[in-house]
Amino acid sequence: MLKIGEVTEWLIRIISRTETLLAPRSSSCLVCGGRRGSGTIRLPVCRRCYELIPWIHAVRCDRCGRHVECPDCPRRKYTYFTQNRSVVRYDEHMKEWLALYKYRGKESLARVLGPMLLHAYHLHHKGKARSDAAEWITYVPLSAQRYAERGFNQAEQMARELGRLTGIPVISLLTRARHTDKQSFKARADRLDDMAGVFVPDLSQIAPIALACRKGRVRLYLVDDVYTTGSTFNECARTIRTILPVHVYGVSWAR
Repeated sequence: MLKIGEVTEWLIRIISRTETLLAPRSSSCLVCGGRRGSGTIRLPVCRRCYELIPWIHAVRCDRCGRHVECPDCPRRKYTYFTQNRSVVRYDEHMKEWLALYKYRGKESLARVLGPMLLHAYHLHHKGKARSDAAEWITYVPLSAQRYAERGFNQAEQMARELGRLTGIPVISLLTRARHTDKQSFKARADRLDDMAGVFVPDLSQIAPIALACRKGRVRLYLVDDVYTTGSTFNECARTIRTILPVHVYGVSWAR
């Protein structure tokens, strides 16, 4: 007859094996579905997918965070955000990752792309002394039409992942006054015209950050998936600063 201690050990082994079988996601790459294996990669992806990530480390344009010479910032008449930092170069692999997430319903990729925003967040502080400013996170809103098509706002999901990892509160500060077509298909001048007046303040959640502004300096991190010319970030920052005396810092996944 088995002793109580032996039975306990046997049950523990059975439970452990059952948990392993019931939790395959912990060992599967969220991008390609392959086995992740063991290692030090903190993202839920395999080593092959991780090595495809074109991280941005060296910044050429201090304003927009571009890794090559920037044609846009010198031409912009007014810039309402302090600076932007991006995580990755928007190459073909990253376009495919974002397409899986945004257009093919693979929402689990929020657990990959969202944590990657930590890289851009740290780039904002690289080589600079930490300020005593209060920090908040917000995000670029979707139109009602786009939200109905997609079922979620990728910028909001990524912002909430960043907030979860940093402990910084996430707040909705903007809504879209009107729907716009996809900006990636438009010329620079058309983007600037199209974005004018497209956002309005969301006053329903403004109280906590307004109180923080009265107490001292506030850094607001504005999250979006892709930074192209900066017209979306600039218009969002302009709208926010009509109601709040904050410094707006862009945090974009791709550049």
